Amino acid sequence: MISAGTVSAAGTESSSTQVHYRTVEVDGVSIFYREAGKRESPTLLLLHGFPTSSHMFRDLIPALADRYHVVAPDYPGFGYSDAPPADQFEYSFDHLARLIEQFTEQLQLTSYSLYVMDYGAPVGFRLAAAHPERVDTIIAQNGNAYAEGIDNPFWDSIKAYWREQTEENRNALRGLLTLDATKWQYTDGVRDLSKISPDTWGHVQPLLDRPGNQEIQLDLFYSYGSNPPLYPAWQAYFRKHQPPMLIVWGKNDQIFPPAGAHPYLRDLPNAELHLLDTGHFALEEEGEHIARLMRAFLKRNVEE
Repeated sequence: MISAGTVSAAGTESSSTQVHYRTVEVDGVSIFYREAGKRESPTLLLLHGFPTSSHMFRDLIPALADRYHVVAPDYPGFGYSDAPPADQFEYSFDHLARLIEQFTEQLQLTSYSLYVMDYGAPVGFRLAAAHPERVDTIIAQNGNAYAEGIDNPFWDSIKAYWREQTEENRNALRGLLTLDATKWQYTDGVRDLSKISPDTWGHVQPLLDRPGNQEIQLDLFYSYGSNPPLYPAWQAYFRKHQPPMLIVWGKNDQIFPPAGAHPYLRDLPNAELHLLDTGHFALEEEGEHIARLMRAFLKRNVEE
């Protein structure tokens, strides 16, 4: 069952960039998603990072929807999708990927370009490795598939939790769920703070602060440890299938620094790499630039 609301990005009902806000039930969970563009156009599947939602793509969607069918879901526990309690639902990257796979099948998305950012990378690369025939291209933005990308101090306490799943190590990560930490993710490494809308953390933090949501996010911090063992399989997928890839990376990101961007070129020598002078959420400061790069990349690899 799908329900919907709409808003026109250009202010008219006839606009091809009209954004629709919909929900669909997937395996008993209500998944919220944003959708724009004509369904017969090439599809872009936008997969968000932590701690945000499809909200991170609010400006990118209408910038691309005149030529592409753009779909951006919220994972369970994020945005406006259902957030079942952690003791009643498996919050793991395997499960998120299965649900997003089912989501694409319910929407009859038989082929798509993937935009993967942060958490979107382990979700999207699971989809791509399982169904390479469905993936037209990949746009990677501060999302990792190589050990070099998580070999930095930000990950020390998280890796300690992977090694020992104790309450002490779990509680040590609660600071990552505070308003200060959320603001830091959006503002660290940017050139001009005046370009970063407070609507970002204003959207994210109330959702993080919902009763029970900390436990959801802490479960996913632990589950992130399931991703590095899959890196070799994802890299093998890259080498075998050579999906066209555009890498647009905020080079001042302390979570996923450029050390995680360069290794893609080992396996995808034809990939296009752009290091942008901004931080983790590169779309906030470089959204127009990224949209232009995407349009040129997609025109070469999807339309021609």
